[in-house]
Amino acid sequence: MRLIICLMLFLTGCSQNNSSEISDNTVIDDKPIKNFTILALGDSLTEGLGVEEKSNYPSILERNLPDNIEVVNAGLSGETSNGLKSRLNWVLQQKPDLTILNIGANDAMRGLPLELTKSNIDEIITKIKQADSDVILAGMQIYDNLGKEYVDGFSGIYPELAQKHNLPLIPFFLEHIAGNSKYNQNDMIHPNADGYALIVEKNILPIVNQYLKTKIHNNQ
Repeated sequence: MRLIICLMLFLTGCSQNNSSEISDNTVIDDKPIKNFTILALGDSLTEGLGVEEKSNYPSILERNLPDNIEVVNAGLSGETSNGLKSRLNWVLQQKPDLTILNIGANDAMRGLPLELTKSNIDEIITKIKQADSDVILAGMQIYDNLGKEYVDGFSGIYPELAQKHNLPLIPFFLEHIAGNSKYNQNDMIHPNADGYALIVEKNILPIVNQYLKTKIHNNQ
C-alpha cells in the first residue's frame, strides 16, 4: 500500500553532494560499541518505496557509519501509528541499541484524531525504551489543506513527545527535499535516491553522530 500524504511545500535551496556515499566531517571514526544495532522504524519513507534497496535511507546511513554498526530497515509501506503499535513486539526482537522512529504521516492522510496519533506514538516510544533501546524521533509536517489547527497540532506532536521523553529530535524528516522535483519521485511524495542521500546527510546523520559521540563519552 502506497503512502499517500500531503506534504508541506517546504522548499529549501540546496547545492549539496547527492551521492549516497556522503562526505561529512561529522562522521565519527571511533567504534562506539561492538555489534551496535540501529532499527529504522516507520512507513514507506523508511522502507524506501520506489527506490533500490541500496538507495533507501537505512542502507545509506549504514554505509556512512562505522563498520560495526548495523542499520535494520523495519519500514512498512502504508503503516499507521496503530499498525506499528501492533507489530512492535515483533520488530523489537532485533534488540536494537538505538531506534530511529518516523511514523504518523499516514495517520494525517486519513485525518485521524491528533490525540489518537499522539497517544499511539507516545506508547510506541515507551515500549521501545522499555526494550532497552534509545530513540531518535523524526518529525513530519503536512500541507495546510487539512486546516491550520490540524496542521499545527500534527507538527506539534513530535517536539512535545521528544521533550516528554527527553529524545533527540529530527524536526522534519523531509526537510531540504519536500516539494522539490529534483529530489522526489514523480508522485512528489517519496524521495528518489538523491533525495534519500540528502536526507541522510543533512537531517539524520548529524543527529545520529551526535548521539553516538555522547554514547562513547558516557561509556568511557
